[in-house]
Amino acid sequence: MNYNLYLSALLMAATCCCLMMAFLSYRRRYLPIAVTYGLGMFVSSFYTFGYAFEIVSQNLDHILLWLRIEYVGILLGPVFFFLMVLQYTGREAWVRTRNVILLMIVPLLSFIAHTTNEWHHLFYKSMTIDNSAGFPLFSFEKGPLYQAQVLFSYTLFFIGVLFLVQMFRHAIPRMKKQIALMIIGSWGPFGFSLVYLSGVLYSPIDISPFGFIISGVFYMWGIFQFNMLRLAPLAWQKVFESMQDAVIVFDLDHVLTSFNRSARGVIEELHPKSIGQPASLVLANYPLLLKKLIEQTSFASNVQLSGMQSNKFYNVHLSLVTHRGGKPIGKMLLLSDVTEAIQAENQLRDNARQLTELNTFKDRMFSVVAHDIRDPIAVLVNLMDLLEEEIQDFGRDSEEIIQEMRQQIQNTFALVEGLLEWFRSQSGGQVFHPVERDLKHSVDSSIRLLRLRSENKQIQIISNISPGISVYADKDMLDLILRNLLSNSIKFTNSGGRITLNADRVDQHIVVSVSDTGEGISNEQARSLLQDEYPISATGTDGERGIGLGLNLCREFVHLNGGEIWFDSKLSQGSHFFFSIPVPPEPEATQPLFSIKAGIGA
Repeated sequence: MNYNLYLSALLMAATCCCLMMAFLSYRRRYLPIAVTYGLGMFVSSFYTFGYAFEIVSQNLDHILLWLRIEYVGILLGPVFFFLMVLQYTGREAWVRTRNVILLMIVPLLSFIAHTTNEWHHLFYKSMTIDNSAGFPLFSFEKGPLYQAQVLFSYTLFFIGVLFLVQMFRHAIPRMKKQIALMIIGSWGPFGFSLVYLSGVLYSPIDISPFGFIISGVFYMWGIFQFNMLRLAPLAWQKVFESMQDAVIVFDLDHVLTSFNRSARGVIEELHPKSIGQPASLVLANYPLLLKKLIEQTSFASNVQLSGMQSNKFYNVHLSLVTHRGGKPIGKMLLLSDVTEAIQAENQLRDNARQLTELNTFKDRMFSVVAHDIRDPIAVLVNLMDLLEEEIQDFGRDSEEIIQEMRQQIQNTFALVEGLLEWFRSQSGGQVFHPVERDLKHSVDSSIRLLRLRSENKQIQIISNISPGISVYADKDMLDLILRNLLSNSIKFTNSGGRITLNADRVDQHIVVSVSDTGEGISNEQARSLLQDEYPISATGTDGERGIGLGLNLCREFVHLNGGEIWFDSKLSQGSHFFFSIPVPPEPEATQPLFSIKAGIGA
């Protein structure tokens, strides 16, 4: 038995190997690279299959028949190899219909020339049978079209290998094994063919098809061991690197295996030498991430990180990386920048809070205005009733009542005019206009407005505030503070009582006190006063009704003017309310300190 039969059996094994890889590629046909690789392996099987029968053929006609079958793989194999490399190295944009058609022109013309060689002898100059090996072998003299076809095939091969080498140099370590197997497997048939055609190793047998055995071993190793056809390494790497989200991958021992460019912008400790380092070192400055990575298999939450992009908020998602069958092989941290969304959410929350506060302020102001206007108007109504009775009694002089009524009308008019003017000034929001103001003048104005109420209850109001004490405050706010504090003192002081006002300078503030001999404030009531929530309004000593908003508004206005408000009170011993107001600034800085502007709602 001649050894050509053993060689034929070996070539049939190579054919099976090519068909097996074509089948594996078909199962992954959803990947473009698998399609071109599978077609390349399929047409290569024509080469090995045809040569297996060529070396056992006994005459030239049979040999030429099998040669035509071989040339399907010889001519198309390099084309599909080149297309596969383009897709494998991330140059899939080059694989267009027009370019594929152009690449097929030379193989098509070569196949026609090979089939019709008897007519022109441009592919083979001569064809004979060589029996030197002990069995018939095809011997030929190369023609110009044969040499052109060889040049074309090896041009595609060397360009493809160059692309693979370039990719290997820039690939991450985990991908270099796949690329190396691709390069070695490609050199199998092309390398053997190069040795055969160059004559470096003389052999009457074409050793090129046997290179597919080596190629098949390395390709199948790459497919089964490294999942070579799952993704094109450079294409995957480009997608990985171009992701806007930061991706960090660890193995199950929490050792860093890979990360993308965005991750380096978030975790400043990441650099190429970080690959292979434990998470405890890589995430040493991020204890929360390290704890979640080690203790959990999955989680998602918003985390604020400080690093190269300091004080950024990220949505951190931890998930398992699984192999086929769901077997976990690692963990992946995905960090998405949500800083703008968090800031927008906080801004909306602040706007909603401000809107609520401003609407509350508006409601309070209308209630206080109603409270301030009600008492003078009620007095006018009472005076009108008295005047009507006096006019009916001609025997009594009504001049005193008329004078008092005139004074109350003037005071009420001045109050209403001031309040309306102030509200007009607030039409664009709560506006603060501090000016230098004589404190005694403001106190005396408030006392005059409340004089009738105090006299009706026989309450003495004593002001110990000397002229010339100046404060720096908003005029209307200061007047409202004084009126509210005096009104409350009158309300809760029994008939025959006394209210005293004093002012002392403490550092850069004037501290004003309003003290009364009233019934005082219980501990339960004290806890609700000057708080954010509305205090419950109590009934005065003569049954006076209030709205419970005056002190809250006083607190806000005092704070806006740069002061503080507090009180001291004991049951049955009276109350002492204090508030501070800044003194005027130095002459060279008499401009308003600041302006607060905010809408009060419609």
